[in-house]
Amino acid sequence: MGKKRTLTFLFILLVFLLTFSSFGMGAFAQINNEKSSAPKQLAELYGNIDLKSSNSTTVIVELTEASIVEAKQTGKSQTKANLAKERQKVKDAVKQAAKSSKVNREYDYVFSGFSVELKANEVPALLAVPGVKAVYPDVEYTITEDTGETISQEAFSPQMAASAPFIGANDAWDAGFTGKGITVAVIDTGADYTHPDLKHAFGDYKGWDFVDNDDDPQETPAGDPRGAKTDHGTHVSGTVAANGGIKGVAPEAALLAYRVLGPGGSGTSANVIAGIEKAVQDGADVMNLSLGNSLNDPDYATSIALDWAMAEGVVAVTSNGNAGPANWTVGSPGTSRDAISVGATQLPFNVYNASISTTAGVEYPSAKVQGFPSDDELLALSGKEFEFVHVGFGSPEEFAGKDLNGKIALISRGAGIAFVDKATAAKEAGAVGAIIYNNVAGETPDVAGMAVPTIKTTLEDGNKLLDELAKGNNKVSFNIEFSHGVGETMADFSSRGPVNQTWMIKPDVSAPGVNITSTIPGGYGAKQGTSMASPHVAGAAALILQAHPDWNVEDVKAALMNTAVELKDASGKVYPHNTQGAGSIRPLDAINTNTLAAPGSYSFGVFDKDKGKQVEKQHFTLKNLSNERKSYSFDVSFAGNPTGIKVTTSNNLKVNAGQSQKVNLNVQVDAGKLDQGYYEGTITISDGEQTFDVPTILFVKEPDYPRAEAAFVTIDDNGNLTQVGGFFPSGAEEVEFFVYLSNSAGQALGYLGDIAVYENVPAGYQYFDWDGTITLAANGQKLKLPKGNYYNVYAYATYKGQSDLAGTNFLYK
Repeated sequence: MGKKRTLTFLFILLVFLLTFSSFGMGAFAQINNEKSSAPKQLAELYGNIDLKSSNSTTVIVELTEASIVEAKQTGKSQTKANLAKERQKVKDAVKQAAKSSKVNREYDYVFSGFSVELKANEVPALLAVPGVKAVYPDVEYTITEDTGETISQEAFSPQMAASAPFIGANDAWDAGFTGKGITVAVIDTGADYTHPDLKHAFGDYKGWDFVDNDDDPQETPAGDPRGAKTDHGTHVSGTVAANGGIKGVAPEAALLAYRVLGPGGSGTSANVIAGIEKAVQDGADVMNLSLGNSLNDPDYATSIALDWAMAEGVVAVTSNGNAGPANWTVGSPGTSRDAISVGATQLPFNVYNASISTTAGVEYPSAKVQGFPSDDELLALSGKEFEFVHVGFGSPEEFAGKDLNGKIALISRGAGIAFVDKATAAKEAGAVGAIIYNNVAGETPDVAGMAVPTIKTTLEDGNKLLDELAKGNNKVSFNIEFSHGVGETMADFSSRGPVNQTWMIKPDVSAPGVNITSTIPGGYGAKQGTSMASPHVAGAAALILQAHPDWNVEDVKAALMNTAVELKDASGKVYPHNTQGAGSIRPLDAINTNTLAAPGSYSFGVFDKDKGKQVEKQHFTLKNLSNERKSYSFDVSFAGNPTGIKVTTSNNLKVNAGQSQKVNLNVQVDAGKLDQGYYEGTITISDGEQTFDVPTILFVKEPDYPRAEAAFVTIDDNGNLTQVGGFFPSGAEEVEFFVYLSNSAGQALGYLGDIAVYENVPAGYQYFDWDGTITLAANGQKLKLPKGNYYNVYAYATYKGQSDLAGTNFLYK
């Protein structure tokens, strides 16, 4: 209990549209059948579904009958007519089992099943219906207003779009590869196909709108009575194929837009699956999905659809998530086994030292540069004195009525307002800079691409500035000096692998995703997130496919991974594989490679044999693309050369021109000679001229994945608490649930008391009855939570010597 009592605050983001914009999504759960007399052969149930509620809900039903693509890839005979017949049998049986059910969307190409609306308490009846393989909730995807910056026409210049040239896209253009003849599907919020930089990419058929069910996938406009405007899909589309004021990575590629997220960025997984399926059927060569959730699980319905899309020959590219920098933070569909998952990098930048001063004798030792829009704007503050004005947390109400023109905005961290939003609000109010002070102990993170030059301080130094204002000392001066340059680095927010259950390295590759300038309806804007990194890779895939129309999806993925550039942090240390994947993409190198090694990364899995040696086997395929016979050598090393790990492979392998050959790998691990943990290795392949690395990992004993990945509460039709639960990837020896009072932003304000402790909790998504009663920390008395407040419920799970915390914020009204 000591850890939870010292907990200050915890922000829980369950799912993201991956531009730092959150969208609500239920988490998946399994039924706990310990006391059930139900038949053993039930379909699997995933999801945060209140099975006691009579409220209407929608679920995705997956059939045991194979989809068209699955049957094709597994050597089975399947037709649309037969699948329709089998699906109808299941639909009829579902109608008998769940009287309120109404089928909505149906799928047959890359996913076999349908979405169905019914009462939540009828969902268990679906599990016994013959032909049902699994049931998933139709989770909601939403976005808030983006955290990017709109760039005026007067301020815009093509040079601001630095990311495509940085990865060498312009070199590929000079070599004749512009994406011409390749079609890229953008599955997102739609796209403004009338934008001057994008209209060339759209033909008469522009894609499909799954929100309004028509052939006009235009973004939600401003002032739409149904909800807030969107611009995310247009930004993504521009990064892929803009050709005007800016150029995307593949400026002559064709685009198809699939609007699966509607006003305000809200949509459903039923629409996402439908978008994936239609993009494949419409003949897309590449698809981009800059969306996902934060739960590390490889088997969501969307991931299944993406894997089969890849099998059908469509290069599927998806963002890895914005929940970094900790390991195990990758979310679906970034957890897909086959799709290309993308992490976000920051382009090279200069580091500056900063100091601030007010009156003599008052020092602010914690002052550092947090972020800035350009070197010139930051240096413009140096040596000058400005008036500074306190604007609280930087909300619109707190800016209202204050004169910030030509001044510095003093802002507190917190209230659920992103740093970039605080800086953008300061700029819109006329400020020339900002100072953001922490609202808790410690240092705030650096944030690239802030709208105004922004200095950060600790809470202690922030309080000094407030004291100065109270004394009438409202002037601050700055001293800014260049320190050093930093190369391309990983963004802190970029989610990290590995993937639970499959233990795969993720991301596969990385690409620029910080302060990316691209198209938005009516102009240009800068955004950041792995949403912005993913379309760089989708565009690169288009260039590769134009250059090599005979390559399959595995070839494209391998080329991007084999030729990626290894990245180092600001101190010169190489990033781990699960931070950067194979590295940052370089499209022209991928086009020109003479050898492909596929797959482009490996996990040997878990070695947990207590005594003796355990051997696991892997293999990869080498493809010699040159016109001459090549001899390849291999070197396998693990970081630190740990005793107890031995990998054997061919010393030399000769591969004829244009031929492929399998390379076997045997890894032998003596776990008794190794500490428990994660071990990272590299397979270096050389043909005497070209050398490239293939990342690999393995685990000794139980991996250190989070023992609790999410916590949930359910509320019935009458507004009463009914259940508490969580996602426990491998179960837990003990799970303790407890409650904090919180605010609307999810900031925990104070520990209230305990809910219950459960032992030997099974793996997966588990729920327990809870009527809102807690045991008060102050005096041990029982009390039901009063309504009208925000609360955080936490699950503290322990398994095999490791304990982890997960939680959720909710309004109990």
